[in-house]
Amino acid sequence: MMTDNDSIRLIFGLKMKALRQERGLSYQQLAQKTNLSLSYVHDIETGKKFPKADKILSLAKVLEVDYDYLVSLRASKKLQPIIDLINSDFINAIPWEHFGLKPASLLDLFSNTPDKVTAFISTLLKISRSYQLSKENFYNAALRSYQDLQDNYFEDLEDAVKSFRKDNKWKEILPVDTALLEAALQKTGIQVNRKRMNTLEALQRIRSFYSANNKTLFINKAFSPAQERFLLAREIAFQYLGLTDRPYETIIQHSESFDKLLNNFKASYFAVALLMPEQNFVEDIKRIVMQPKWNDKAWLDLCFKYDVTPEMMMQRLTNILPKHFGIDHLFFLRISGDMVKDEFEITKELHLSQVHNPYANATNEHYCRRWVSIHSMKNIAEQVAQKKYKQPYVEAQVSQYWHTHNRYLCISIAKPAAKGSNEIVSVTIGLLIDQKLSQTMPFVNDKSIAEKTVHTTCERCGIMDCKERANPPVEIFKQQQQEKINEALIQLGE
Repeated sequence: MMTDNDSIRLIFGLKMKALRQERGLSYQQLAQKTNLSLSYVHDIETGKKFPKADKILSLAKVLEVDYDYLVSLRASKKLQPIIDLINSDFINAIPWEHFGLKPASLLDLFSNTPDKVTAFISTLLKISRSYQLSKENFYNAALRSYQDLQDNYFEDLEDAVKSFRKDNKWKEILPVDTALLEAALQKTGIQVNRKRMNTLEALQRIRSFYSANNKTLFINKAFSPAQERFLLAREIAFQYLGLTDRPYETIIQHSESFDKLLNNFKASYFAVALLMPEQNFVEDIKRIVMQPKWNDKAWLDLCFKYDVTPEMMMQRLTNILPKHFGIDHLFFLRISGDMVKDEFEITKELHLSQVHNPYANATNEHYCRRWVSIHSMKNIAEQVAQKKYKQPYVEAQVSQYWHTHNRYLCISIAKPAAKGSNEIVSVTIGLLIDQKLSQTMPFVNDKSIAEKTVHTTCERCGIMDCKERANPPVEIFKQQQQEKINEALIQLGE
C-alpha cells in the first residue's frame, strides 16, 4: 500500500525527471549543476528520497522553474494524469505486490509513454468517478483476478488444512461435527456465545462477530447448523493461519485494505476445505461425473454427506475441477431474487480463464429469465407458495449463448434465503462444453438435460420470440436504428 509520503516522493521524482528530460540534461549534468551526487539524483527521481529545502532550491534554479511548482501537485498536461492517478484511491486499491508489481516502476513506465497512454489513464480515472467505483469495487475485482491467476486452487491452504486435521487427529472424521469444531476453538482460548447477538436487533442479519478483547466468537443462532459449522471453521482458520489483518464480522462492512479482503478469502477457503477435505471430495466428484446419465440427486447427496450448504459445495467445486480434472473454463454465480418484485441480482461471481457469460451487470437491466439459475429459483418459489418445499432444488441445463459458439453445462441449486422470506437464492456453476469436458463428464451428452439459447440481459437479447422476456430488447432497437442511419448516410453520399 502506498503511503502519503510515498506519493509525495513519487510525484516530486516524476516532475523532476520530466523537467530534466525537457531541458535535455543527463543524470550527470543535473548532478554537476546542482552539486548533488549521481546516486542521490537517481534516488530522487525514482521516489526513494525527498530532498531538503536547500536542495529543492538548487534543483528549481537548474530546471528553470520556481520552488512552489516543484513541491506542488501541479504539472504539465502530459504528466498531470499520472499525478492524479497517484493521488486517487485507484493506486491504493490495486494490490500491486500480490501481482509481482511495484507502483513506482509502473508509474515510471507511464511517464515515458506517448500521450495516448497517458490519456488512457485519465480515461480510467474519469470512468471510476463517473460510475462511483469505490475501493471495495477495485478490491473485489482484484481478488477475483488473483483467484483466476491461481485457477482458484491454493496448495498452501490445502496443505495447512491437512496439517490441522493431522495435528487434531481428524483424518477420518466426516462430516465434521459442531462440537469438534468448537472444542478446537476452545483449545486456542476462544469461547463461543450463541445468545448475545440475538438480543441486539441491529445485528439480526449478521452471522457472527469475533471479539478479540474477550476472545469470544458471537454466533447468530438464527442460521442453519451448516452455516454455523462454516463460521466455526472460518474462525479456526484465522487463528491457525495467524491472519491478524482481518474482518471481525462475517460479511465485511468496509474493506480498508486488500490484505484484509484476501485474508478473509483465505480463511473462508480453509474453512470449506476443512469441511470437505481434498482427497475425499475429489473421489466423490469422480464417481458423480463419470456417470453416463445426469443425476440431480447425486449433487444434493454430496451436500448431505459433508453437511454443508449448496454454496459451500459449489465453491469447493471451483477449487477442485481446475486442479484435478483440468476443467478451468468455468464460472460461479450466486443470484438473489425477490420473487414478488421479479427482481434478480448477481451477488457473487467468479470467472476462470475468461470473462464468461453471464456476468454481473451494473446497468439495471433485466437478467435473462432463460438461465437455469432463475428457472430453479422460480421452481422453489412455487414449492414454498404451495407449502411443499422440503429441500434445495437441483437442475442442469445446456446453455447456448445467443450469437456465440459458447455452450455451457450449467448446474444450479436453489433454496429460500430464509424461512418466511420472498427472497430465493441460487448458486450455479457453468462449465464450458468442449472435448475435455465431454470426456471428463460423459453425462453432459445426456439428452434429458434441457438445452436453451440464452443471453445476458433482456435489453440486449435478439431472441424476439422469447416467452420469458422481462423487458423489450431496447438496446437491440437502438442498434438497429443506428444501422438504418448509417445506411441512409451511405446513400446520401452516393
